[in-house]
Amino acid sequence: MTQNDRILRHLRDYGSISSMEAVQEYGIMRLASRISDLKKAGIPIRREMVAGKNRYGENTSYARYSIDQGGVN
Repeated sequence: MTQNDRILRHLRDYGSISSMEAVQEYGIMRLASRISDLKKAGIPIRREMVAGKNRYGENTSYARYSIDQGGVN
């Protein structure tokens, strides 16, 4: 199973994925590149920027990807 297959399965099973989840669950270090591959293959992927805090309590943001049910990239 390829990294793209694993990400697509995760999106279908769990709804979304972040870079941290990709590293922890699958050892995938370059999630944005794999998402680009999936988009080129015709999978409609939506990116949402999520606000959070880092371990020091500082504001940060990160991308969370999901399959776009509306079909718009």
